[in-house]
Amino acid sequence: MTRWLTLIGMALVTMVLRASFLVLPPGIETPPLLRRALRYVPAAILTAIWAPEVLVANEQLLAGIVAIAVAWRWQRTFATITAGLLALHFFAWL
Repeated sequence: MTRWLTLIGMALVTMVLRASFLVLPPGIETPPLLRRALRYVPAAILTAIWAPEVLVANEQLLAGIVAIAVAWRWQRTFATITAGLLALHFFAWL
């Protein structure tokens, strides 16, 4: 029973936090510091997703380096994903 109450409580807190930005009255504006900090959230989330996976094995680390190099050079998402996947399969094959 307490697990369900915990899950429901966490869901409600998450919902309220996410909805708070959508239901703000039109006259209220978010502070510039908060807006500036929120710009870095997508990059932080993506880094938190891929960094532990890349640092686990050698072929993943090498494929990550290839993907970073392609992203830095061409700045194309599709090219980065393709190069990273091809490098991962290549290094796993070696």
